[in-house]
Amino acid sequence: MDTKWAYLLGRMAIGLSFFGHGLVRLPKLNSFSEWMVEQFSKSLLPETLVLPFSYILPIAEFIAGLMIILGLFTRLGLMLAGFICLTLIFGTTLIENWEALPSQLIHVAFLSVLLTYLPHNRYAVDAIIKK
Repeated sequence: MDTKWAYLLGRMAIGLSFFGHGLVRLPKLNSFSEWMVEQFSKSLLPETLVLPFSYILPIAEFIAGLMIILGLFTRLGLMLAGFICLTLIFGTTLIENWEALPSQLIHVAFLSVLLTYLPHNRYAVDAIIKK
């Protein structure tokens, strides 16, 4: 029984992190995009890649977070969040923002644990759908 509650706690924590990242960026999407493009202006990545990613990122974070919080298509939500983290890690290394890297790695560790213990995901919409 405790493993199900522990899984819920971990799922909510990582879900809220992604949801919150997306939620606060969506209302200021243009300024967030401008900031991100500026951050990558001296990197190897061309603006033609950074610009669309800067608009997609908050939406993807919001969706992944919502899926994880609700426990709706949890595996897919966790995988989406993992993909987001991997792209962020790649970008972070390109601009040598080493201070951001530990946080991103911790997110990946959380996501990996949640994927490993996915059978304990009982307090979720997925569990209701499977009935």
